[in-house]
Amino acid sequence: MRKATMKAMLAAGAVFMATGAAYGHGDVNPQPVDTAGLPETGEEWLTENPYRAETAGEEVWLKAVEIGASGYNQNCARCHGLEAVSGGLAPDVRMLEAEEYGDEWYVERFREGYTQNGITKMPAFGELLGQDAAWAIRTYIETRPDTETMDELSDELKALRDTLAGYAEDDSGADYEALKTRLAEMAAGIETLSGAPVADSVAFRAANLIDGSKAAYKSAAETLTVGLSAAK
Repeated sequence: MRKATMKAMLAAGAVFMATGAAYGHGDVNPQPVDTAGLPETGEEWLTENPYRAETAGEEVWLKAVEIGASGYNQNCARCHGLEAVSGGLAPDVRMLEAEEYGDEWYVERFREGYTQNGITKMPAFGELLGQDAAWAIRTYIETRPDTETMDELSDELKALRDTLAGYAEDDSGADYEALKTRLAEMAAGIETLSGAPVADSVAFRAANLIDGSKAAYKSAAETLTVGLSAAK
């Protein structure tokens, strides 16, 4: 179940990373978000993210990141930037604290939108997308990795990517446990800007895909390729 979820996250991330550059604020037609697979949050809006791993468990957290990536891509990326890295048109939401104070600010803005001098800077998404989608997107945003750390690890990640791609063709000399361990170590050293305990980095994704099979080596190599390309 976990492996299938990680592969779905990769697919969602690949679609997300392929989107174009940011457009002006408010120029968004809200797109529905399929939240199937997530626990329903009910009608009364919460003030704290219910999909964090420490609250809902790792399986739900992974599913929320996957769904949140798709929802963010469709509704937020054109203003708030690819991988939530702002180009300056909108606040860098990666900085929003992954705790109740940050959640309260987020959910108010998500529900009500933002208008300045009669101009819609952000649409009101609350009634259109619903609470489950709101918290899934929040989960995705708060798990974005620190780009500076990712830049520092870029060369080693590229080398590991090439190694994995080679093992996808010939795994006779592969030590999958060592590869998995090293990627997991790198992932553990990548922080989020929100203070969330785990960053959904390409190192994290790749580590969780590796199981010693050629297919897994290929998937992990592709994960690193897509992630490193998007980071340029």
